[in-house]
Amino acid sequence: MARRISLREFQQDLVRRLNEAAAADAPSSRLGVQVGDELWLVKLEEAGEVIPVPPIARVPLTKLWYRGLANIRGNLFSVIDLAAFQGREATPATPDARLLLVADRYNMSAALLVNRMLGLRKLQQFESQPGRGEQAWESARFVDRDGRLWRELNMNELVYDGEFLQAGV
Repeated sequence: MARRISLREFQQDLVRRLNEAAAADAPSSRLGVQVGDELWLVKLEEAGEVIPVPPIARVPLTKLWYRGLANIRGNLFSVIDLAAFQGREATPATPDARLLLVADRYNMSAALLVNRMLGLRKLQQFESQPGRGEQAWESARFVDRDGRLWRELNMNELVYDGEFLQAGV
């Protein structure tokens, strides 16, 4: 005969199993994006949502990488061209371009303009490379099975970088 458990025990067991599953899966999953000709990985907890690029209003007397302001569901977001911020060619306006909203936990209404989304990636698909990038916001490097280099974005380092916070000329 099957053992009967209380609703409370069932709920506690379910919460425990969901937390274990989330802990086992979350750290290994990253969002892949293309920034210029580079491939980047972003931790899911550091990214907000990903949306098509809405109209962007240019703001005078700002650096070239500061693309302007976008109205996203009634809230104004600063749009930063991540490729241009790194000193590379500006991201072209194509149907594949996307805005990656910075996670709410940073209390910053900012969005990163990227060339395109590449979907979820599992870290098990990559081989870790020694060292870090030149910039503080590049926390790790990986190589995929095709030999392509992927950089991991440290959103915290990026959004609190002095240059990132100073868009004015």
